[in-house]
Amino acid sequence: MVGLACLAAAVVWGRSALRLERAWRRIAATEGEDGRGAQVVSLSFRKDVHTLILYLLLGTGTVLSSLSEEPFDLPLLLLLAPVAISLRYGNQIVAAARLAEERWLIERRAIEVLDQQSQLTPMRWSARLAPDDLPEMAGFEIAHVYEPGTGAMAGDFYDLFPSGPSRLVAVIGDVAGHGIEPSITAFQVKYLLRVFLRQYRDPGQAIEELNVVLSAQGRPEELVSLCAVVFDQDASTLRFASAGHPPAWVWHDGEVRPLRATGPLLTLDPKGGYFSREVPLDPGDVLLLYTDGLSEARAGDQLFGEDRIAQSVRRDPGDDLSAMCKGLLEAARDFASAPLGDDIAILAIRRT
Repeated sequence: MVGLACLAAAVVWGRSALRLERAWRRIAATEGEDGRGAQVVSLSFRKDVHTLILYLLLGTGTVLSSLSEEPFDLPLLLLLAPVAISLRYGNQIVAAARLAEERWLIERRAIEVLDQQSQLTPMRWSARLAPDDLPEMAGFEIAHVYEPGTGAMAGDFYDLFPSGPSRLVAVIGDVAGHGIEPSITAFQVKYLLRVFLRQYRDPGQAIEELNVVLSAQGRPEELVSLCAVVFDQDASTLRFASAGHPPAWVWHDGEVRPLRATGPLLTLDPKGGYFSREVPLDPGDVLLLYTDGLSEARAGDQLFGEDRIAQSVRRDPGDDLSAMCKGLLEAARDFASAPLGDDIAILAIRRT
């Protein structure tokens, strides 16, 4: 019994050590192995490996002792005290490993923000483009996660607003590039689209009008991807149009299906055509929208990819949506071999 408990404690410390080892590699790839953050995480990793080895040796030795014909050494029961502590606080131990990397990420983000010429303006832009507080909508459960990439200026955005008594509009988008200019364009796109989506009931027509306006400004390098979805509770449908955006995923009738692009990236073709598609929407159905910072998280040459995102919806569509969004972001962090450099926005909506 004591030996098995020791081995169980070793599993806890092993999980923590593995989490720290991944964090160590990501941080060292950014600031070098001699950097402060890498050294802090490295020390924590070595501490956990030491504890892991200790428990493995004690567990293995105790199991072998119990299988032998020699009398069991009663003082070994004292080992149950540290074992009990490890098992009782196992989740906190693993969480501490995660916090070590998150603490470094916060410090890195703070340094990047301080390097900006203005600190206040980027924060205000981000709050407008990807607000922490979204309006509550009757008949819908809503969750979201947003994490800016390198620097403080955001190019990703999302929006949620009613367009009628029983109609809800959700939008997510991404402007190519980093810095102040893509952020200004994202702000412009977000609020122009609000106007057009109220003017036109069809999201494809609204996006087509938006493309005409943006193309006339003469900045073809500022490519924009976005997906606009209109939920109609009376008709039990959702109608969507996508301008070159990564596929959204919808859970309906026991399966997950992609909502793929219905037109090119905005400004790519001034005369580009956009159309809408409509799919059924029942109580309990889930829609997941995201930007390409999530799907394009990298481990070497391998991408996090669309399949992993779809699998998170397929695994349990009845899960808490906030946990689903945060779990996806954490999975992308764990997968990536370096800190995530691009903005990531995730928006999940369930019809209740």
